[in-house]
Amino acid sequence: MSAKVWLIGAGPGDPELLTLKAVRALGEAAVVMIDDLVNPAVLEHCPQARVIGVGKRGGCRSTPQEFIHRLMLRYARQGKCVARLKGGDPCIFGRGSEEADWLAERGVATEIVNGITAGLAGATQCGIPLTLRGVARGVTLVTAHTQDDSSLNWSALAQGGTTLVVYMGVAKLADIRDGLLAGGMRDAMPVAMIENASLAQQRECRSSLGAMQQDATAFGLKSPAILVIGEVAAARMAELLPSLAEQPLPSLLAATGTR
Repeated sequence: MSAKVWLIGAGPGDPELLTLKAVRALGEAAVVMIDDLVNPAVLEHCPQARVIGVGKRGGCRSTPQEFIHRLMLRYARQGKCVARLKGGDPCIFGRGSEEADWLAERGVATEIVNGITAGLAGATQCGIPLTLRGVARGVTLVTAHTQDDSSLNWSALAQGGTTLVVYMGVAKLADIRDGLLAGGMRDAMPVAMIENASLAQQRECRSSLGAMQQDATAFGLKSPAILVIGEVAAARMAELLPSLAEQPLPSLLAATGTR
């Protein structure tokens, strides 16, 4: 088998959300480089491989990206098949395209295997549809943590009319709140804060834009967590499904006692 680097999305944490293609790629790998947020249970699909931890987590000591690049290159040039396991999806805040480009410039074949992103899985586990006919026509995924620590255009996001899913925002709740309020989003906009998406220890805190920082503190919200901001964050699909097609959202929320 010729050398290759697979950039694999391991999903949000639940090992059953791994794709069949990811399982096949892991079975071919001689070396597996695994991020901290990947559930180690997925390693049952690659008992033949050497496993190397290359953790990268906000607020913690991280493996330098340049070291990860050179490690992938070293093993590929040795003729080995390498699997780079990333939490969620490699191309959603996962540097998948950067790594693929870097390796391609050095003549190494790569293939990206998509994974389920935490924003989708966490919302679904909490009964939140990220899009909903007549309510939310789209969804916008953003990260509150930028490479140069610059601020996002919160005003544009507030006016966009889509459900916002914010990654890596636990440490910046005040900035997110203030930016969206300044951009015209209403104080009472529903917010769901979801910790450890898709895992057995997943927790959720329902709040509003104005109260989310205070509620997160009382709840003890910790990373990894995602924020879902928008009208749909007040929904609970299991309770709403029988009447979704007939009722507007205000009636649906009133029926479930959600404010």
